[in-house]
Amino acid sequence: MLDSEKLGIAAHLHVLLRRKLERVTDVQWMVRNREYALEVIRLCRTSFHPDLHQWADKLEATLVADEAPRPKPLPAEVKASPSARVESRYIGRLR
Repeated sequence: MLDSEKLGIAAHLHVLLRRKLERVTDVQWMVRNREYALEVIRLCRTSFHPDLHQWADKLEATLVADEAPRPKPLPAEVKASPSARVESRYIGRLR
């Protein structure tokens, strides 16, 4: 998941927590620190506000998505096609 999407979820949670529970959070730290994000999720779930539960689930989904194994990148020589190698050697000019 993109950092901008995580930041949007964290910002929305920040506003909800400030309005409903009068708690102030650090949005940037919520995106960067897993333990802090888990604590914010725990705090949301102790509340009786259903919208806090909904946004806590969204934040938790971003944490789970970050844990998913990512495929290993291919080595550089496998990535380049033969035509790409020829094009990289060609030095010419535009007319």
